[in-house]
Parts: sequence; C-alpha cells; structure tokens
Amino acid sequence: MAVSLSLALLFIWQFGKNHATSADSTRTIEAGRGLYADHCASCHGASLEGQPDWQSPLPSGRLPAPPHDASGHTWHHSDELLFRIVKEGTAAVVGGGYESDMPGFAVVLSDAEIRAVLAFIRSTWPERERRYQSEVSRRD
Repeated sequence: MAVSLSLALLFIWQFGKNHATSADSTRTIEAGRGLYADHCASCHGASLEGQPDWQSPLPSGRLPAPPHDASGHTWHHSDELLFRIVKEGTAAVVGGGYESDMPGFAVVLSDAEIRAVLAFIRSTWPERERRYQSEVSRRD
C-alpha cells in the first residue's frame, strides 16, 4: 500500500512539474509574441516575413531585415548567437566593420524578454527547423 501511494504521489508531482513547465513555456511564448509585435514586427514583419528582397542590399549597402519564419535563415543559428544579435546588434556580433540596421536591444529588453521573443519565433517554425536549430544550439 505504501509503495502504491508513493508511486501515485511521485506521478502527481512529476505531472505537476511537467504541466507547470508547459504552462511557463506557453506564458513565455505569449509574452514573446507581444514583445515581438512591439519591438520587431516593424522591420521583420507582423507574420515574421521580413522585408522584401531581404537578400539584396539596399542603396545604403545594408541588407533589409530578414524573415524569421522558416523561409529565412534564423533557424540556422544557435540560441546563443541569436540572443547576442538581439542584445548587442548584428554589427557588434559580426564585427569586421559590418554595418546593419539591426540595433542592439540591451537597453530596451531584459535578457528574459529577449529569450521570450526568441521562444516565440522558434514556436512558429515547423518541426524540422526546430530540430535543426536545437541541434545547432546544443553543439554551440
């Protein structure tokens, strides 16, 4: 009887822990959706579609904002690199005199908010892209 009760309590505790983790993920993604709309959509598009001709330089020589959906290249990069790009800006991360219109958001968004935006973006990708990006992040 004690073993059955212990197993039942263990199951309830584990289920509750996993359920809370899922709820936290859902809350994080929803927070990220709002932050994306407020801070990112004006350049990267409300549907993560990016700016037109995003692979062709603008007259300024800088590239337009890329899409963050599966048609872009965001999912090719690790979580850490994406975090740094959002926090520090593309030019700061790429270096070598690279110029970009992508500013750093360190003074605008907290680390947790940046991670929430990235969680939202990841949540929109098909399974194949999420798996690939997860593997790249694991190796990084």
